[in-house]
Amino acid sequence: MATTVAFCAQHASAKAVFAHFIIGNSANMKAADWNDDIQKAKDAHIDGFALNIAPTDTYTDTSLRAAYDAANTVGGFSLFLSFDYLSQGPWDPSAVIEKINTYKNEASQYKYNKKPFVSTFEGVKNTGDWANIKSQTGCYFVPSWTSLGSSTVASDPNVDGAFAWDAWPVGANDKDDSNDKEWKSALGSKTYMMAVSPWFYTNIPNWGKNWLWRGDDLWYDRWQQVIEVQPEFVEIITWNDYGETHYIGPIRDGGIPDGSQHYVNGMDHDQWRTLLPFYIDAYKSGNTTTPTIDDEKLVFWYRLNPSKAGNNGGTTGNNPAQGQPIVDPAQASQDKVFVSALVTSPADVTVQIGNNAPTSLKATTAGVNHFSVPFNGQTGDSVTFSISRNGQQVLSAEGNGITNNCGDNGLVNWNAWVGGSS
Repeated sequence: MATTVAFCAQHASAKAVFAHFIIGNSANMKAADWNDDIQKAKDAHIDGFALNIAPTDTYTDTSLRAAYDAANTVGGFSLFLSFDYLSQGPWDPSAVIEKINTYKNEASQYKYNKKPFVSTFEGVKNTGDWANIKSQTGCYFVPSWTSLGSSTVASDPNVDGAFAWDAWPVGANDKDDSNDKEWKSALGSKTYMMAVSPWFYTNIPNWGKNWLWRGDDLWYDRWQQVIEVQPEFVEIITWNDYGETHYIGPIRDGGIPDGSQHYVNGMDHDQWRTLLPFYIDAYKSGNTTTPTIDDEKLVFWYRLNPSKAGNNGGTTGNNPAQGQPIVDPAQASQDKVFVSALVTSPADVTVQIGNNAPTSLKATTAGVNHFSVPFNGQTGDSVTFSISRNGQQVLSAEGNGITNNCGDNGLVNWNAWVGGSS
């Protein structure tokens, strides 16, 4: 399969892209880590972090202070608070007011219509708290009350906009943008924040979590949908939620939840940021100008184990706790290599698993050309990629091998291995 888009690179000031940052995974971060994360996000053209905070973590204020200090130091990067009402229960309204008022005048606080921007992760049983919270803080409120549905959220007079936590498809399907268009229509003049995520797999027994949703082509597909839908805001899920495998930031010591180390360690996702400048600039410009491509690039991702190589660990495709029908995880997460090639002009792209015959693909236009190549039972010590033009190789890269060896625990690792040419 191959798809193509030419990206355009100019910024429109009204739009912004944020990455969801789990403060609960930040206890061991030092000032240098904060500065590094913010600079890496800024280099990827991300405008800021949505700081997810839960009500009972003892280090929340220390981490928030460090985050705002780092953003103020680095400059040109914004932060806002996202109150998590699920992981540790609901927030007391007075604590919400105190947190917003503590940070709303920071230089790096993101403001919209001159109001401090605030969001949530759920909190649907506490919607009545926000009239008073808004009156006491003057915030611009964009909650993620996705489970209430678009019309209910849109009709709430205390809501200025909405964030739909709807980034993954259900079952053995690809994600479309029909729900986003429904939310945007229902909201009318209110703002919409659209969710984008590259992957989802979690297996943390002590949290009762063990399911996956299809990632596959999602990182590419979803950005094309953002460019089409043109929401006011985009939120990437996530920067550092390692336990759910949709992290695009660096893996920080001490941030990996207990029980998830076996599928996170050694599985860096940094290269998922490589093409973000092109996607984000295309979104902000409305895809109306021609991008400048200084260097051709390859970004690729895939599972290191075929789906039937070992024990699936009891992982389900879909989350039955949400009323979704269980499907075989091997149907939801496909045995394929996914590759995006950024080229200056039409070119040939090859993918080779081990010593098997290479697969030849055509990048037909300047910009990002995306492909997927089935494993077809092939394994090997490495996966190699190349870009050629007029019979001359102009770029090559190598990724980790695909193997039936699932390690000491015998479990298929449903996380993505992500690599690239830079």
